[in-house]
Amino acid sequence: MLTGSPNTVLIVIRGNSGSGKSTVARTVRETYGQRGMALIGQDMVRREILRELDEPGGVNIGLLDVMCRHALNAGHHVILEGILARSRYGEMLQALFRDHRGTSRGYYLDASWEETLRRHETRPQHTRFGPDDMRQWYLEQDILPGATETIINESSTLPETVGLILQDTGLVAGEATRL
Repeated sequence: MLTGSPNTVLIVIRGNSGSGKSTVARTVRETYGQRGMALIGQDMVRREILRELDEPGGVNIGLLDVMCRHALNAGHHVILEGILARSRYGEMLQALFRDHRGTSRGYYLDASWEETLRRHETRPQHTRFGPDDMRQWYLEQDILPGATETIINESSTLPETVGLILQDTGLVAGEATRL
């Protein structure tokens, strides 16, 4: 089912816990600076809205898909961010990329286990879960098949990563149309 329009942009930012996905997604939206960009976080939908575990066939997978499609169909650009493990979310993500009529780009933030732990210590939620929990979630190079994602390594700074995404998607700050 086709979704969005030739003018909408779909950005998917994936990576392990602590890799910087949420920070990058928020900063892309803030830097873009216009209305009309939805930020959809896997954790918000799964943990806060549904209070669901991350399991195959989870309700959150379909809800993320519907939320993205609805926002795109309403003319909004969409940033979807989360771990979004290939084994559980890959099929849904591939369908979104395939069905979206506009620009679709995926980014995988590739941080080593050591860097993931270092970054986790700087996060507000570092006391809610620790290295043992994160080790269970860590998926080394969990890249989608078919070269649908740009791999961004841990040495890329936040401004470099945000600049790459805005440039790559054509959403250079200040050039967007207000809704």
